[in-house]
Amino acid sequence: MKRSKKERQRLLTEKIIENPFVTDEQLATEFVVSVQTIRLDRMELAIPELRERIKDVAAKNYENEVKSLPLDEVIGEIIDIELDKRALSIFDVKEEHVFQRNGIARGHHLFAQSNSLAVAVINDELALTAKSSVIFLKPVKAGDRVVTKAIVRGQHSEKNRTYVDVTSTVDNELVFKGEFEMYRTKGVEES
Repeated sequence: MKRSKKERQRLLTEKIIENPFVTDEQLATEFVVSVQTIRLDRMELAIPELRERIKDVAAKNYENEVKSLPLDEVIGEIIDIELDKRALSIFDVKEEHVFQRNGIARGHHLFAQSNSLAVAVINDELALTAKSSVIFLKPVKAGDRVVTKAIVRGQHSEKNRTYVDVTSTVDNELVFKGEFEMYRTKGVEES
């Protein structure tokens, strides 16, 4: 059953309020219309594109939480963080992030997303990567959305070290794993 434009726009607004991270493609599939129709509806309703919605959510929720680096220096968009515990970010791979000849994402972009998330999760004014061990498990291509999760595994207060495990997935499939040893200026109990 085809919905009227007014009804579709009402439901579209509800969906985006419910999940600000929903893509235009997902909305087009759900409402059985073209992506262009969804974009036009969003424009009429003054609803920003996904990237701007993510930035708004991150700025409102995490701007005062992240201490170790400015939010705009994090590669990808932080969508959830609890300092010294866990963090989550997303990174949309675009044409400028891939090799021209094979369309595979350059590894330094995936590493940068993981590394910057490992830095951001540290509850300290200064956090630096002391050591890392990473594994690239599957190629990532333009158009993929990389969801990266950082989990603080442990801490060594005397050495001012925090150990962070990072995993990256595309469509719930593991594409990258990393273990990061992070230096921090203060011990955990001082933070």
